[in-house]
Amino acid sequence: MARRSRRRLVVPGAEQGLSAFKAEVMRREGYTVDPSRPDDVKYEVARSLGVPLKPGDNGELTTESVGHVGGRIGGTMVREMIRLAQEQLVKQPRP
Repeated sequence: MARRSRRRLVVPGAEQGLSAFKAEVMRREGYTVDPSRPDDVKYEVARSLGVPLKPGDNGELTTESVGHVGGRIGGTMVREMIRLAQEQLVKQPRP
């Protein structure tokens, strides 16, 4: 049986913004992203990595192979967040 994610965002209502951010970041990485379903990009990422991820039960996949997919998406998002934060710090006036 597939386990459902229990992650909760710290900021209530941030889901839409985070999904839009994911869609934009992955689009810039060259993946085809449907803005109304940004989580589906995981299947395209999996395909590009040779991981046979499919909707539904993926119990036959190893944690390592699925981690590669999540790492590609999450790592790209984190790098972009760091870049944006650094950009904002440079723009801040110094006291």
